[in-house]
Formats: sequence, structure tokens, C-alpha cells
Amino acid sequence: MKIVFAGTPDFAVAPLQNIIDNGFEVVGVITQTDKPQGRKGILTPPPVKTLAQKYNIPVLQPEKIRDEIEAVRALQGDIMITCAYGQILTQGVLDAFPMGVWNIHAGLLPAYRGASPIQSCIVNGETETGVSIMKTELGLDCGDVLYVEKTAITPTETYGELSEKLSRIGAEAIVTALKMLQSAEYSLMPQGGEGVNVVRKINKEHAKIDFFKTVKEIVDLVRGMNPAPVAYTELDSNKINVYLAEKADLTEAEKEIFTTATIGEILSDNPKRGLLVKCGDGALRILELQAAGGKRMKGGDFINGRKAQKGQVFSC
Repeated sequence: MKIVFAGTPDFAVAPLQNIIDNGFEVVGVITQTDKPQGRKGILTPPPVKTLAQKYNIPVLQPEKIRDEIEAVRALQGDIMITCAYGQILTQGVLDAFPMGVWNIHAGLLPAYRGASPIQSCIVNGETETGVSIMKTELGLDCGDVLYVEKTAITPTETYGELSEKLSRIGAEAIVTALKMLQSAEYSLMPQGGEGVNVVRKINKEHAKIDFFKTVKEIVDLVRGMNPAPVAYTELDSNKINVYLAEKADLTEAEKEIFTTATIGEILSDNPKRGLLVKCGDGALRILELQAAGGKRMKGGDFINGRKAQKGQVFSC
């Protein structure tokens, strides 16, 4: 079984590595083009390309894969495995592989089809997610499912942490799936029409904190936006990025202040208590934040630096 692997970011590195480590023949890697990185704009290869070059695996980097069907066919792969590749595949690409194209999807289907299954499940307050190995069809994440590996989401897990975990799970899941396909001893699970949901791509505009929401909703938003695009708010028209937050239990004195405070108001100027903010159903403690142009710091240090004072109000 000759495998062509299509993937781009760090998330796809562990799956490709595990495929190689388990002795499968990878005859080619398809990835996105090199991109400028950093302030100096240094042209940098995708992480998957770097790994492929380590093993002298041929690499294709088409601007648009739909225009490079012959180059894809020339790799002579029996099967394609995709993992966060970043381009939509056409029927011509799907037809190039006798054993089909199979995707490592970082979410449970059909509830989390689409571009942001990891972030969205955290923002939605889910306690479970997983990796689905599915057959790629022309529709969006609608193909039959071959194999699923589930995992719990911890109450404090961030988008970055869950991504790393799912990458490791995906690495094991795809090897299991390849062995099933190789032996031809498997059955596919149609997704069906119930519970279908497509999650949109997450942009910065989706990361703004609304303090009228519940504490849990805000905490989940902060977790789901860390490390990118990062949840944010504004204080005196200055943008504030929020990286970590939790539910706060108030003292009796703080409860009195809470009753008359407005939504988004800072409830305490005691740095030992942290940066407490009134929300829709309680108080939020901002644990780690960053003012525009500044360094990331703890909420207490933010108060110590007189960047925030009791009675000030974050924008909603």
C-alpha cells in the first residue's frame, strides 16, 4: 500500500511520523507552499514538509491542487491520507487513488464538521471530543466514518493543549485505520442526517468577550481562543488580550460591591485577589492577560502596575 500524505501544520506532523514509524510506505507528501514568517518575513517551509525532507520523501507544494492532478497521479499512490492540509479536494484528486482518500478529522461527526472543530467544542462547553477517520467525499466532512477515538476535555484545557492531544490521538488512530484498510476487514459508519452541524472558521471578531454572558461561557471562550486568535476586551479604549480566566468566589465585601456594580466592572483593587470582573451570572477572575504592546502578565501584576483599578469597566 503506497501512501500519499497531505498535511501542513504542526498538528499533522505526529500522524505522518507515526505512519512512517510503523513501516508504511509513504511515496509522497503534499503540503501548502512555503510562507513568510516573523517580522523579517523569512520564507519558511510547513512543518510537514520539514519532516518529509528528513526522510527524503518527495514533496509537492501546489498553489492549487486541483490544477496539479497529473503531478499527484505521478506519485503513484494507492491511497491518500489528509490531515489539516488546507485545500479543498476535487473529484479529480479523489479519483487518483484506488483505495480512496481518508481524512484525520479532529472532531466527532456529524456534530463538528467544518473548519474549527477543536476550538468550537471548547467554546461550546463540550466535555468530550475525539478524532474521526473518515472517507473523503466532495461534500464538507460528510463521508462515511471508518474509525473513531474519543477523549475527555478537561475543564481547564486550552485550544493549544487539546490540539496537541488530538494530534497524538490522530497519530495512533490513523495507523489503526490503515491496518484495517490493509486487511480489508472493516465496516463504514454512515453519518446519517441527524445532529449535523458545521462549525465556521474562527476569526478575531469571534474572540471578543461579552461580559453579559455567564462566567462559564466566558471561561470556555478564553480557553477556546488560546493561543490564537486570543480572547480580548477593551479597557479605556485599550485592547486587552485575555489568555486565562476562571470562576471567582467572592468575599462578603466583594458581594456587596457586586450587587451594585455594572456588567464588566472591576470589583477589587487587591492584587492578591486578582483581577475580578462582574459577568452575567457571577464574577470572573482574569488570571493572565496582555495589554496592547505589553507583556503577558498575571491579573494581580496588572493591578499592581496601575493598569486596572476598582470601578473601571471593561467594554462589552
